[in-house]
Amino acid sequence: MGKKKKNKGSADQGPSTKMGRKEYEAEMAKLQGELVALQEWVKSTGAKVCIVFEGRDTAGKGGTIKRIVERVSPRVFRVVALPTPTDREKSQMYLQRYMAHFPAAGEVVIFDRSWYNRAGVELVMGFCTPEQSQKFLNMTPLVEKAMVDSGIILLKFWLEVSADEQTRRLKSRMDDPRKTWKLSPMDLQSYSRWYDYSRARDAMFEATDTAWAPWYVANNDVKKRGRLNIISHLLSQVPYEPAPGLDIELPKRQKAGDYREPTVTPRQIPTPF
Repeated sequence: MGKKKKNKGSADQGPSTKMGRKEYEAEMAKLQGELVALQEWVKSTGAKVCIVFEGRDTAGKGGTIKRIVERVSPRVFRVVALPTPTDREKSQMYLQRYMAHFPAAGEVVIFDRSWYNRAGVELVMGFCTPEQSQKFLNMTPLVEKAMVDSGIILLKFWLEVSADEQTRRLKSRMDDPRKTWKLSPMDLQSYSRWYDYSRARDAMFEATDTAWAPWYVANNDVKKRGRLNIISHLLSQVPYEPAPGLDIELPKRQKAGDYREPTVTPRQIPTPF
């Protein structure tokens, strides 16, 4: 797969119709192969990549991140999803606990929600004051400029979902025992505050969409197309080169010699399938 042409602004949203599983998996396999090439470039060059995923509840951040890291090495790609801050962390400079997770050479760090909590959920749900949130918005472009100046490739994605689709996804979580763990009291409280979140998002974009760290917005009502668009755009923003093909040949396996299979073996698991 050839190197994609770079582009700016939102990722191409493409058709709004659903995509078949076979077509989706074929396209995903190509993109995941490119992610492996990006990984090898990051390792060989010592590049530092930081990817931020933000968005509305149920917008598909977790599923998108899962497909990004599915076929790459966890030693290179690291996902950071920080819990509620401790009392000690609350006493620190706000961004301090996130800085400890910034990438070193040869790493790709993906934030599943990030320091932008202060511009969104913390503001809307009353965990910080409007003054604290505004101070954060004033400071963040300077911090991100320092990150980029230090050599970090910083990519910020906002995943958007329509109100109707958010309702559908929340109801599906309520009805599916495999998904109920994704529901929290916070999700249910925030559901009714759609426009408060819209205002917070708009203010965040206004203050932090900069030339050195722009926001990229992806409509993710159709998850399959959304994931493909996001990963494709991510790849277009990193100046990696496709990895050269490897000429690999399996060596001959040694002969058994005097080895004999043991007569006593550990317990075997049942095989009902």
